[in-house]
Amino acid sequence: MLAGRLRLWVLLCVALCAAVLAAGCGGGGGSPGLTSGSSGGAPAATGTLAVVISTPGGVAGSLQVTGPNNFTRALTQSATLAGLAPGNYTIAAAGIAVGATQYVPLPASQTVTVAAGAIATATVSYAARALSLGLTEVASGLDRPVFLAAPDGDSRQFIVLRGGRILVMQGGALLPQPFLDIGASVSTAGEGGLLSVAFDPGYAGNGYFYIYYTDQQQNIVVERFHAQPGASVADPASGLVILRVAHQQYANHYGGLLAFGADALLYIGTGDGGGEGDPLGNGRNADSLLAKMLRIDVRHAGVGAPYAIPPSNPFVGQAHKRAEIWASGLRNPWRFALDGAQIYIADVGQDRREEVDIADTAQGGLDFGWNLMEGTLCVKDGCDRSGLTLPALEYGHGDAAGGACAIVGGFVYRGAALAELAGRYFYSDYCAGFLKSLYFAGGAVIEQRSWPLPAIGAVVSFGRDGQGELYLVAASGSIYKIGRSFAPKS
Repeated sequence: MLAGRLRLWVLLCVALCAAVLAAGCGGGGGSPGLTSGSSGGAPAATGTLAVVISTPGGVAGSLQVTGPNNFTRALTQSATLAGLAPGNYTIAAAGIAVGATQYVPLPASQTVTVAAGAIATATVSYAARALSLGLTEVASGLDRPVFLAAPDGDSRQFIVLRGGRILVMQGGALLPQPFLDIGASVSTAGEGGLLSVAFDPGYAGNGYFYIYYTDQQQNIVVERFHAQPGASVADPASGLVILRVAHQQYANHYGGLLAFGADALLYIGTGDGGGEGDPLGNGRNADSLLAKMLRIDVRHAGVGAPYAIPPSNPFVGQAHKRAEIWASGLRNPWRFALDGAQIYIADVGQDRREEVDIADTAQGGLDFGWNLMEGTLCVKDGCDRSGLTLPALEYGHGDAAGGACAIVGGFVYRGAALAELAGRYFYSDYCAGFLKSLYFAGGAVIEQRSWPLPAIGAVVSFGRDGQGELYLVAASGSIYKIGRSFAPKS
């Protein structure tokens, strides 16, 4: 009896143990719900890429690393990139610039293979090169060229000839038919002629462009013409006179430029009417349109109302003050430049000083001092400078090799070919023929530079094409494009 009970107890214990073991094995131990091959298995193998950037003086580099699985990373200094999927990685390095020094990457592009469990290395070394500028002659044998311009983004260049024609240069060749010919309406006596052209900000759609010239009575005329968008010949019968300014006693100091600002308003620079010392007294006479920077609105120009007065002009509604005036006290602003909200006015001096006046276009009503001041010098002893805006930069007639005589204003560079020069304003001098630049920031000129160039004779004007690249217009009848020229850094 006792033996039977023992055998039964043993059998029950064996069965209970078997059940416990079966339950323990079937659940997968301490990782319930996970099976082999699931995401909880061993991680995929990865590799590492060490990127070494070597630059002189610790200057930041400019690299872009791309690879498998849409990987992308921008780097400015050396870095180790871990956890990368195996495969090929491309390291593209861009040139960088500090001031006028260009840093060139070697190599500019390379591909490195990253293997699982391994470290690959890529090295980019930057070499410093001093930037120098050179000239490429793009046109020659022209009859008194005075300006070059183009609509924004247009691949053509439009060359203004003083005698009254505008030529089109396309693909490096002059087209046989002029874009416009108003020679019969133009007087070239003294400093007169067809002096500039400005394309409407909406030119691609409306085909309007504006010219500045002196008529047969030697008055200053601003006139609008029309061309079909994309056409290389304008309609000569489409002229609409926007503004005519009497200028009959002397044949010099006509000013000569018109340009659109970022505010879509048309700015016009007029001279003082000529003669020595402003004998007509136009410089600070607010009832005269001469010796001024004018600002008008031509967006709705028509026969009955060729322009409107911007309500922000400083003399709107004031008696004996012309509402078209934006600024006064200019002797002969042959060339000026608009750059965003700033205006750079190169005002030609008389006997001693040449000047660049820089202001914000919101600062209407400024008096730049002529004929009390020539640059920062008093024309007569004991002049009162109170209320005057003095130049941001000036130079004397004896400050340049061979002697300077008349500043030729250019443009603020905003092109792509010389990106490190963005924001630099370029200018020259008719007699000295130099090329110089300045950088204006915080209300002051903080950088000046001279750019050695081969002699091209007297410089008449600058030009700017539809991509923002700059040109020099020479009195010899040639036009030169300003471009990059590298020289090893000393």
